[in-house]
Amino acid sequence: MADAFRYEVVKVCKQTGARIGKLYTPHGVIETPVFMPVGTNATVKSLTPAAVESLGAQIVLANTYHLYLRPGHELVRKAGGLHEFMNWHKPILTDSGGFQVFSQASMRKISDDGVKFSSYIDGSKHYMTPEFAMDIQHDLGADIIMAFDECTHGKTDRRASERAMYRTLRWLERCAARHEGHDDQLLFPIVQGNMYEDLRKESIKGALRFAKCGFSIGGLSVGEPKEVMYRMLDVLRPYYPDDMPRYLMGVGSPDCVVEGILRGIDMFDCVLPTRMARNGAAFTTHGNLTVRNASCREQFFPVDEECDCYCCRNFTRAYIRHLIASDEILGGELLSMHNIRFLIRLTEQAKQAIREDRYGDFCEEFRAKYDWTVKGR
Repeated sequence: MADAFRYEVVKVCKQTGARIGKLYTPHGVIETPVFMPVGTNATVKSLTPAAVESLGAQIVLANTYHLYLRPGHELVRKAGGLHEFMNWHKPILTDSGGFQVFSQASMRKISDDGVKFSSYIDGSKHYMTPEFAMDIQHDLGADIIMAFDECTHGKTDRRASERAMYRTLRWLERCAARHEGHDDQLLFPIVQGNMYEDLRKESIKGALRFAKCGFSIGGLSVGEPKEVMYRMLDVLRPYYPDDMPRYLMGVGSPDCVVEGILRGIDMFDCVLPTRMARNGAAFTTHGNLTVRNASCREQFFPVDEECDCYCCRNFTRAYIRHLIASDEILGGELLSMHNIRFLIRLTEQAKQAIREDRYGDFCEEFRAKYDWTVKGR
């Protein structure tokens, strides 16, 4: 493990403590803070691997749950693993499927041993244990893999949240045992505990016993106000080891990325950029923009005049709106490129501010400019 993976801190902002680091993996070095595009089914929707790489992506995600159901982890193994299967030769991270099981509450039953669930594809019955989640991810061959966890909704009561947190820790121990000997893959424990400070503290203490070179924070951005999420990150921050990256799972709106970095987070992912794009919406320097709105019909300038992506360098809002209104695939593709590049560029700007020891000023400038509620101009 020591030879395959290591993390070094390159720079700590004197103003805020936000940091830049490098995570060394078998498929390349990841400079953090990093936004990781999500390729749930071994593809970032509508984009080729070459296009994703051109946006500055250092690592992509794939999902264990979805790939287990289709095309099957054994087929991916026969293809040579995810890197060969999807022709992406930089680092890959796989989620364990715990969140997907959580999100389909009506189709699953959880016990201490594992989870019975029905396929969202055809209704077939399946059973996932911590050991099986590891087996699947071993076959997929991602560089970074996740422990199997039980995620709870933001409004879950304390008793159920505590039960899920301790079950996640027990499952983590089983995942770690199954993972022994797979030194070419890095296992991230997942911190749970819902919105209860003492449970979060208990969870991170237990999880870090199994953390070799990184860990994840799960169960946030699951229905709670953003201020509550930030408070949970503030609670956890004193417990973070300096020598490993911290990954905030499933969080990737621009404001959350900026605030997360301020609170010591190194890694982010989210389906939001491509999901918004498919619905005709885009991130901009000043907030969200609904490009399909009539207000964009005669706007002959880029989606974001400050953006350097292919979409913004070559096309206007008017043209993108025309594509979206005409149900042309290219519209969603161009907005996906823009939205992903926007977030990657945001982390690049954050890193520059950290290098200059002015990340606090950067945050204030961002808050003054960015309006999450903006829908069109």
